[in-house]
Amino acid sequence: MAEGGDEEEGALPPSPVPGDSPGVFPARGRDREAPAPGAEAGGPAEGSARESLFEAPPMAEQERMVEAMLFASAEPLTTRAMAERMPHGSDAAEAVQHLRRRYEGRGVRVVRVGDAWAIRTAPDLGFLMQSEVEETRKLSRAALETLAIVAYHQPVTRAEIEEIRGVSVSRGTVDQLLELDWIRFGRRKMTPGRPVTFVVTEAFLDHFGLESARDLPGLAELRAAGLLDSAPGAGAPAGPGDAAAEEGEEEAGGEDQTDLFGD
Repeated sequence: MAEGGDEEEGALPPSPVPGDSPGVFPARGRDREAPAPGAEAGGPAEGSARESLFEAPPMAEQERMVEAMLFASAEPLTTRAMAERMPHGSDAAEAVQHLRRRYEGRGVRVVRVGDAWAIRTAPDLGFLMQSEVEETRKLSRAALETLAIVAYHQPVTRAEIEEIRGVSVSRGTVDQLLELDWIRFGRRKMTPGRPVTFVVTEAFLDHFGLESARDLPGLAELRAAGLLDSAPGAGAPAGPGDAAAEEGEEEAGGEDQTDLFGD
């Protein structure tokens, strides 16, 4: 052994530290060279290269696409919903803004509805879209009976109508006839309480093609037309000048409900 700490002849060299001698041990993780961008399969670079193969259509074409979708859709569409239908790389939000500016001052506009977009008629032209529809409402049996009593017994009070019908008259029935402008308020009767009376209007006469209430069909005319059932419980009107015909029916033993139309 040599003096002064000299190494003995034939001693083995010290073990190399991993990473100190290239090729002996693999390099440490922090010393490894980073892979080149896009080296891994399916990486972002590869995806970008693949995406770059398809260019977005021109903005004018994107506007046409947005316009077609908004026009055909019954509900407002979000930019996200439109972008999902458009080619890759399209900007639906920008296309909507271009389309919105292009439609300014036109008969229709591109308007925002919450988070979505829609094509709507210009507010100042809304009157062109309005239409009046005449709704035909069928009168209830109570309304028909009340109207018949007023027509054949006018001027008549509510109490007299109830006495003839045998039941009370609801306010809704009278209000419906007043709303239709088929009856109106007449003069008050000179009786205790001065009750108001009801009479038919000119609209009623015009609707039924009558010159006056005297032209209302009588008992014989309604039966001849098949509009009156002479069975018990059916209503039978008795117009002016039909008293003799009514008396003939009673002598023959027929029972008619003439209270609604006769005095």
